[in-house]
Amino acid sequence: MNLPSAIYSRLVQAAGLFICCLLSADRLSAEEPGLPELKVTGNHLTIPSGAGVRLHGVNIPSLEWSQGDHLSNSVDVASAWGANIIRLPLSEDRWFGHTPEKQDGGAQYRQTVTNFVENAAAKKCYVILDLHWSDGGVWGEHIGQHYMPDDNSVPFWKEVSAAFANNPAVLFDLYNEPHDISWDVWRNGGVVVDETSKANDGQTLRYHTPGMQKLLDICRDQGARNVIVAGGLDWAYDLRGVVDGHALDDPKGNGVVYSTHIYPMKTWYTHGTTKSQDWDRLIVPVSEKYPVIVGEFGSSTTNYAGKVVEFANQNNLSWIAWCLHPYARPILIRDWDYTPTKYGTIIKDALHSAAVAAQ
Repeated sequence: MNLPSAIYSRLVQAAGLFICCLLSADRLSAEEPGLPELKVTGNHLTIPSGAGVRLHGVNIPSLEWSQGDHLSNSVDVASAWGANIIRLPLSEDRWFGHTPEKQDGGAQYRQTVTNFVENAAAKKCYVILDLHWSDGGVWGEHIGQHYMPDDNSVPFWKEVSAAFANNPAVLFDLYNEPHDISWDVWRNGGVVVDETSKANDGQTLRYHTPGMQKLLDICRDQGARNVIVAGGLDWAYDLRGVVDGHALDDPKGNGVVYSTHIYPMKTWYTHGTTKSQDWDRLIVPVSEKYPVIVGEFGSSTTNYAGKVVEFANQNNLSWIAWCLHPYARPILIRDWDYTPTKYGTIIKDALHSAAVAAQ
């Protein structure tokens, strides 16, 4: 059939786009330069071609308590295992240098984070920047994991979102593990009474949280479209409030992924039911409407992690195992030679299988 060259060219382009959309939902093209930008479409993540993407990877902690001497090697290992995403826990006080370790105003810490993102992106790994440690609203005090982000989390996300605005490799995890507050405070802010922490006067620590919606809005005010990650309640395990009127609004950005953290002790000490029943009740209803990522999970003693991966695969969830570090349990590696634990071998095999399936 003879066709004018312009029409022939358009048909070829259309055919190419159609074939691209038929690629595996987990696939990131090896030939595509850099990492494609992520966007929420319905209850899954997509890239500009329209193909869906599932993320699978590991947490790499240590920056919240040190400068992360092994970060570069850890990125290499995560990539070699088959990860396409890494979650990096951060501290708002260390970002600004409000700690005794360094007197450089946080400059080295911030540069380390920048270098980490560039290194991971070069290996086709997305990075979730996770606000893991906060301070209850007092710079340099109470540094640790709290019930909710505080007012000092606002300048943190203002700076971080501006620094990585529209970097296609970066997602923003607003706060690690919210707990022991209402869904209204989770979303809209309010006073938090932190029963596990003490103020300088010895009284129970009380502080104001801006809420998740405010932190999302701060990121968007910097012009950052990056996908937002928001963990639910009960240490980010329970997502029910998301489909009960507390979902975040995001008209200016690329959307929100909701994060659940799944550990076996939740069954033993919190809910008293089988885990599969909990998952169907607390997680699955949200995953039917919004994208969900298992932001943390693991167990050092059983094949529990394998069951979590199976659950994630069955429900089209992304997942990130805790953690590629020999001391922050449950551990994937025994030492800095990156010798996998029994649990680590399960995750290494699962990452390899996911990477092969995406090719």
